Amino acid sequence: MALARLGVVVLDCPDPRALAGFYAQVLGGTVQDEGDWVDLKVPGGPALAFQRAPGFVPPQWPAPDASQQFHLDLVVEDLDAAEKGVLELGAKPLDAQDRERTFRVYADPAGHPFCLCAC
Repeated sequence: MALARLGVVVLDCPDPRALAGFYAQVLGGTVQDEGDWVDLKVPGGPALAFQRAPGFVPPQWPAPDASQQFHLDLVVEDLDAAEKGVLELGAKPLDAQDRERTFRVYADPAGHPFCLCAC
């Protein structure tokens, strides 16, 4: 028996509206702005939320002295097309050189790592 259920995944960031807009362009959905807290309702998927974090320091990937931190895996039909799109939206490549793998790693505009994964 579960003790709880997952409500929402929340990403701390310096500008919740901007980061919600980035992910809305990547995933689709509706942005609901409440100032320091912004929700992204994704059709057919879990919601994401973005919370203003004063003094936010983006995670390092890969972390030099620790295991990998939390990240999002985003499933795509076409890695090349998805890569082009996220780069145009402001993502930065972190580990995307190996074109034989079924995933590529990027950072969103606030620096959170995420992967594009081929289905």
